[in-house]
Amino acid sequence: MISPAALLAVFFGHSPCIAPPQTCLVEAARSQIGVTVRYDGSYTRISYPGGDIPPERGVCTDVIVRAYRHLGVDLQVLIHEDMLRAWGSYPRLWRLAGPDANIDHRRVPNLSTFFSRHARVLPVSSDPRAFLPGDVVTWRLPSELPHIGIVSDRRSESGVPLVIHNIGAGAREEDILLLFTVTGHYRYFPGRRQ
Repeated sequence: MISPAALLAVFFGHSPCIAPPQTCLVEAARSQIGVTVRYDGSYTRISYPGGDIPPERGVCTDVIVRAYRHLGVDLQVLIHEDMLRAWGSYPRLWRLAGPDANIDHRRVPNLSTFFSRHARVLPVSSDPRAFLPGDVVTWRLPSELPHIGIVSDRRSESGVPLVIHNIGAGAREEDILLLFTVTGHYRYFPGRRQ
């Protein structure tokens, strides 16, 4: 059963964007460019629900969480509550005894698990035509670290969709979609046909 906090997060969030949700998600991600200028993955105690670190700081997952909040979707709440219900489904990479609403939504493996459980999971592909604006993509970087971003509505000169992400120098919109090994491809717009 979904909690009242999660219902509020999903159904009563306010989004000033009246365009299709994928357009709103891309616009919300793009609005972080020039605002989130530092990469900072440090553990920080934040409020719940709706908690966030200062907007000038963040990591790749913060781009996703902040963009979805513009759609009225609080991934902090949804992931925390899903972890409470299905703790065994989530990776145990951090040796925690239980969920932690301060950080769980800021970890790529947890977002991947959540999207695998609740989003439309799309085939992993190296064909740029398979990716639509607003899709969420995960990668394995050469350093073996996971990464996540949102597919843009803009394309490179060669026709590959750009990605809005934060890989170390703040939120950026870049041609990285096929630069790294794609490990996940998701479409997530709660309450709408995927």
